[in-house]
Amino acid sequence: MREFLLGLRLLLGAGRGNRVRFLLMAAGGSLGVCCLALVLTIPAILDAHDGRAAARALRTSAARTTSAPLVLERSDPHGSKAFTRIFVAPGTGKDTVAEAPPGLPRLPAPGEVFVSPRVHDLLRAESALKGLLPGTEKGLIGGAGLTDPDELYAYVGTTRAELAHKGRALTGFDLGYAPTPAVDPSTLTILRFALATLVLLPLGVFLSVCARLSAASRTRRLAALRLLGLSAKGTQRVNAAETVVAALFGALLGLGEYWVLNQVMARTGLPDLKWYPADGALSASTIAICLLGCPALAWFVGRASARTAAANPLAARRTAVPRPPSKWGGLLLVTGLGIVSGYCVTGLTAHPASSDGPSALLVPAGVLLTGAGLVLTLPLLTYALARGLADRTRSLTLNLAMRRNEVEPGSTMRVVTGLVLLVYAASLAQGILIEENQVTRPDSPAQDYSIALSGLTDRQQHDLASVPGVRAHALTMDSWTDPRYSGSAVQSRATALVATCAQLTELVRHSEGCVDGRVLRLTDPDTAADPGVRAGATFPYRFQQSGRQKTLSITLPSAAIAYRAYDPSAVGGAAVLVPPSALPADARPASAQYVLTSDSQPDTVRRVLDGIGAVAPTADVNPIGVNIDGLQQIAVIETLLALGMVMGLAIGIAAFLVSVTDRAVERRAHITALSLIGARARTLRAVQCAQVVLPLGIGLALALVAGKLAESSYLVTGGGAVFWDGAGLAPLAVVAVGAVAVAALGTLPLIGRRVNPELIRRD
Repeated sequence: MREFLLGLRLLLGAGRGNRVRFLLMAAGGSLGVCCLALVLTIPAILDAHDGRAAARALRTSAARTTSAPLVLERSDPHGSKAFTRIFVAPGTGKDTVAEAPPGLPRLPAPGEVFVSPRVHDLLRAESALKGLLPGTEKGLIGGAGLTDPDELYAYVGTTRAELAHKGRALTGFDLGYAPTPAVDPSTLTILRFALATLVLLPLGVFLSVCARLSAASRTRRLAALRLLGLSAKGTQRVNAAETVVAALFGALLGLGEYWVLNQVMARTGLPDLKWYPADGALSASTIAICLLGCPALAWFVGRASARTAAANPLAARRTAVPRPPSKWGGLLLVTGLGIVSGYCVTGLTAHPASSDGPSALLVPAGVLLTGAGLVLTLPLLTYALARGLADRTRSLTLNLAMRRNEVEPGSTMRVVTGLVLLVYAASLAQGILIEENQVTRPDSPAQDYSIALSGLTDRQQHDLASVPGVRAHALTMDSWTDPRYSGSAVQSRATALVATCAQLTELVRHSEGCVDGRVLRLTDPDTAADPGVRAGATFPYRFQQSGRQKTLSITLPSAAIAYRAYDPSAVGGAAVLVPPSALPADARPASAQYVLTSDSQPDTVRRVLDGIGAVAPTADVNPIGVNIDGLQQIAVIETLLALGMVMGLAIGIAAFLVSVTDRAVERRAHITALSLIGARARTLRAVQCAQVVLPLGIGLALALVAGKLAESSYLVTGGGAVFWDGAGLAPLAVVAVGAVAVAALGTLPLIGRRVNPELIRRD
């Protein structure tokens, strides 16, 4: 207790500079705690989303009674979001469900509609949506019945006759699990791991940096206390007390910062991720981790930083040359790289490793060991590089810079580690996004959208063809079959594709033999052909023209186009190509689909779906092969990873700025001495720049290599088609070069113009 009180007295009575350093430690710690609280709260936000989805989920039974309420659930894409409608027909007996769904005072009666706030706003902007919600709006769904404030959800009251053949008996609500979770549980585990790599590793480094501000000055002061008779353990406790108080004060400040941030972000939201303020409220476990974990980390860092002064105070007072860095960090790096490289090698064989069995633990362990090894190996690499260059160079600037790095390699680690870890973690984030794209959507360069032609006007057809991202459009129409046919043989059907040769080229992977203006048979060797669909067979196609129903008979010619469709495709299986000129100008086929195609990148798909929703909000859109829920999951994952990247970037930059500034303040005496013996300010700036840029460049190069190996090991064991992310290397290289440039510029203003000789005598 005496050492703790002594630490507090030194904190308050050691001058203005010490109090400023304490405030900087607390401010830096508050930023770290705010980021930590945000990372720890993200799973709670997702759990709250899934909990409300589970509470409103319908419990139904196929065994209907005459008096049981009937329900029918319909979920259609509105742009890139799902629009869910629950049709409810009231029951007439005792088995009527008494409780209302969450967020509603009661079930809607026939002709009544309850909508979410977002749907309420859309009904004003898009009047065509009213066709999907027959009835009169009676109120809004409360927050307890919505997964997020922007969800598209509605309850529609209807009659039992409307649901007689399609509805199911409603027995209650709350399935106990979310039918469609915000993020799949297996993906959530990977996401937590990625956020830990993106945020928690740099955060630990940053908090350690904040706990070791003015390390050299504090070491000399602690050495003085040790020489005055304080015990070794007491000296360590004095230093730890000061860092613990700063960490505790910073933790309290950081929790307050998070509370404000949660209130603001919950109201503004993030792209594709919205939540209610209560979802992001601080839990008891989060508060305990922040208030206990951060001071505990500061305690251990403080004791470790005071170990040298306590063990050998004379060496600390006389600034003896420290021992070379430990090589144990290199062992961690080699072990981690060995694991991830081994999995990368399996990707070159015919039987790549999977994520089952030991791989489920080895791959994350390899990634974490590599990241930790990067941090702990930087001092050793800096020491070896500095010593080698200083022995060989004849440049005064480089020699001064490398000799200082040779003496203090640990200070370089504190400066560059945050940026190095950011580049390393960014590679892993890229791998997760690639893997999710492969799992949740088909592996095809093209994406088709099929829309029932009966729900579109001529104007909407024209506007849909001009939606940004759409590269081609066409019609598919099915041949007419006689419902009165009673023969034993099955009537054959032939799907006609109404398109030009240019449109066909965009819709399929490959085509050969197309001639504009001619009716041609289509043959796809990858599709099993109906024996009845052959050259010479005639098929009728019905359409409306000028209010009359007409029939167009098309005979399949012998001339054919060989084509290969994408998998999946809206035009796969088409039997005949019909030029648009073969149909009357005002003809509207009776059974037809309007087909659009675009590139398959997720952002393009979302943009096209949003464009379709803006042009035809009530149209029934079928994005071929795409799961809208999966697309929304990708959007949520991208948002969370982007949030992690932003936090990691903020922590990395903050650690760099704090470390460089503290380094410059600590070296004022050295800079003054060099200035007094004739060193120019330009030379000193070059020295400061070289001290940071060279180790940072080595660390970033190592992070790029290690990050790509870690990413590839994850992709190989993920089982997808993409093992090597060559496209992601360029953005990371640009980020690394930018980090070096910013670091170089950041060191230039740290050499002041004034020279104060008193700094040489000052302790």
